[in-house]
Amino acid sequence: MPSNSKNKKNSHLLKEHAETVYAKELKALAKEDNYPRPSNWNLSPWAVVRYIMGTTLEDGTHITTKYFGAQRLIEIAVATLVTDRALLLMGVPGTAKTWVSEHLSAAICGSSTLLVQGTAGINEDQLRYSWNYASLLAKGPTEEALVASPLMHAMRNGKIARVEELTRIPADVQDTLITVLSEKTLPIPELNTEVQAKKGFNLIATANDKDRGVHDLSSALKRRFNTVILPLPSSLEEEVKIVKTRVEQLGKGLEIPAELAPVKEIQRLVTMFRELRNGQTEDGRTKIKVPSATLSTAEAISVINSGQALAAHFGNGTLKARDLAAGVIGAIIKDPVNDRLVWQEYLETVLRERPEWSDLYRAFKEIE
Repeated sequence: MPSNSKNKKNSHLLKEHAETVYAKELKALAKEDNYPRPSNWNLSPWAVVRYIMGTTLEDGTHITTKYFGAQRLIEIAVATLVTDRALLLMGVPGTAKTWVSEHLSAAICGSSTLLVQGTAGINEDQLRYSWNYASLLAKGPTEEALVASPLMHAMRNGKIARVEELTRIPADVQDTLITVLSEKTLPIPELNTEVQAKKGFNLIATANDKDRGVHDLSSALKRRFNTVILPLPSSLEEEVKIVKTRVEQLGKGLEIPAELAPVKEIQRLVTMFRELRNGQTEDGRTKIKVPSATLSTAEAISVINSGQALAAHFGNGTLKARDLAAGVIGAIIKDPVNDRLVWQEYLETVLRERPEWSDLYRAFKEIE
């Protein structure tokens, strides 16, 4: 297929894979990358970190920043994947665990699609392998009847596999990974054989311990991982920058102009989320109650996108207090009783006392 036809086809996708969106950056980095590369890695560890953290190459190519935070955390994550230990990215919801996992995989092996989504209903077959039952009934267990999981594909081809929400997987299913991570082998008893991992294989898992239904990892499985904790943004300015950048990136895919979201509105939203999350106002003078919602950076991005859509299709084209307010209450009030009381107190004791936020206060009161 001609490249222009391929690009036209991809333009209709709601979300393209990282290795497609940032293909030019990855190609430019590979061209300039003179550092040693581990077996089956597309880039050196040095270049992978530059891809995640952003830089400008000697040929002028701008590598966009994928993660706003401490570079040392990304260096530790990349160094882990060079070794025989798997990587576990932990943090509260919305700290870019999935985002970092996807981009690490894209940079290292050129594919972020070898993914297993962890859920409470997952079984061992989804981590190991399953069978084509028509072929199984006709011929019995054969290599042709075997349906490889993303994990098995990664082992066979020396690539990175990803497991999302590891702690949502039941403990007995989690332990399926122990043999894979310790022996680098996936037994197939039905065929009296096994799949041995090629060099370059490793696993990136993500997890958080805040959601309900969390299953702790066994000590045996924990030992197979090196854990990197991704924190929430440390400052208001940093979080505003993250939200603004991601809103611009997502807006392109959703065909919503980025200029619909003024920085002023992003700053006000992030300030509210940080204050409710931390239990005090940004100046530290007023203590406030904390709602049950996480109010993460990812949630702020979602609220801004929702407000942009309202402004674009039902407003005057620019995100206003009224558009912002529509998404905020739904993000904060998860418990209709307790969270509503927390919100009412914050609204009357904090927002009402800020004259420069009077338009936002009125917008919230109109919705109630």
